[in-house]
Amino acid sequence: MMAVIPPLYLIYRVYKLDSIEREPTDLMIKLLIFGVLSVIPTALIEQLLDSFLVNGICAGLPQTQKLAVQFFIAVAWVEEGCKHFFLKRGSWNHPAFDFRFDAIVYSVVVSLGFAALENIMYVMQYGVQGALIRAVTAIPGHCIFGIFMGHYYGMAKMAQRRGQVGLEKRMQFMSLFIPIILHGFYDFAASMENEIWSLAFIAYIIILDIFAIRSIKRFASEDTPL
Repeated sequence: MMAVIPPLYLIYRVYKLDSIEREPTDLMIKLLIFGVLSVIPTALIEQLLDSFLVNGICAGLPQTQKLAVQFFIAVAWVEEGCKHFFLKRGSWNHPAFDFRFDAIVYSVVVSLGFAALENIMYVMQYGVQGALIRAVTAIPGHCIFGIFMGHYYGMAKMAQRRGQVGLEKRMQFMSLFIPIILHGFYDFAASMENEIWSLAFIAYIIILDIFAIRSIKRFASEDTPL
């Protein structure tokens, strides 16, 4: 239970911010399931990249560079890429996708579906203590990555509705690129075992949380039909 309460609570909070028009329950459940399912290809691709890229092609790199490759490519790019794939498959052409903020709700649901299963796996391996730590670090992190993925995803949908093909492609790129950078730096900073990087990681979490809270409130208040 401790593993799933934090992601479900964050989904509820973001869902409530969508005050203009509530999203259909069946769509929310489908996207939550899609988020859970996205863990499967993520795990398979991460294992392959870890073997052939991190411990293969990049095995001779200095440790810092090797960690950068691991966390920005083999982890962040794979996880956010799989979430984005399932997000688009589940929502892009859905008739309920008619407001820009809807994209943030959808993206957060997929991201936190992913985080919920990941959290269950961590609890099974490390116990409840791991879930408590992740409740204030990794779970909000996935939510934040989802917020910014959804923001640009919604901009891409608006551009598509207006026939702006070039802008749509740029916004789709940003909807993946920004979460990858945010996620990659999160994991990279957390992995560096010295006091300076530990302080940088804590500062990063605090700043990211504040920025995300302010941003999502602004995104909600500026919501507009597509």
